[in-house]
Amino acid sequence: MDLSFLDNRLLVSLISGGVGAIVALLTQRILGKRGLLTYFVWHNQIGVSADDAVFGTVRVTWNGNPVANLYSSTIELRNESLKDYENVSVRVFTADTFLLTERSEILDTTQILGWTDEFSRILSVPPGSEPTLAQRNLFGSRRDYLVPTMNRGQVVRLTFLNAPTLGKQPSLWLDILHKGVKTRFRIAQNQFLGVSQPAAVLVGTAVGVIFLVIVVGLVHTVWLASILCLLYGLLVVVPGALSIKIWRWVRDAIGD
Repeated sequence: MDLSFLDNRLLVSLISGGVGAIVALLTQRILGKRGLLTYFVWHNQIGVSADDAVFGTVRVTWNGNPVANLYSSTIELRNESLKDYENVSVRVFTADTFLLTERSEILDTTQILGWTDEFSRILSVPPGSEPTLAQRNLFGSRRDYLVPTMNRGQVVRLTFLNAPTLGKQPSLWLDILHKGVKTRFRIAQNQFLGVSQPAAVLVGTAVGVIFLVIVVGLVHTVWLASILCLLYGLLVVVPGALSIKIWRWVRDAIGD
């Protein structure tokens, strides 16, 4: 390879300066990027009330009241930004199901989430009293949580037993209002090595173009080059996932 252009100090300086400017720009974009919290939701039907003239009746009830369908819905909230946040208020709400029991956890910790002070106050019931209709409706349609600390990469998982009111799969949403943070819903996808499988395939395909160029340039035996490319195609998700994880590591290292 002809490297004689390296003898031109002016050219080398210009190239070095250009590369440095690009790196600095990318670093500023990464560090200045607005915080991003993403969440996924998935549902599992666990009970159905039904009447059968031959085999009998199945009833799902809540507090003695029949429920047509019973679902377990899980929400996972992830901090995908380069910043850590404190006292993040997270609201779960729905318009087509009745929220029953709940379970919360901050993954990789022993901590669970508590309600916000305001939400606890609104749902407070004096000893010996019954919840009002407004309190029951609020409890069934909304929950407000306070996440004391949400570090980068942290995952909060919320699970609700719920009964759809419209006879179809429920829909649950998150509403988060926090300075410098935006919230984005994403469709739940299969994971590979902690990375979205479709994203890993896409990145792996892009990396495969570089791999193909290297193989064509270095491997002169056709059958060997074909086998290498075939193997890469079969395992494309692996280099894709590893590339994404390496990028995340570099991004987090820059953000420290």
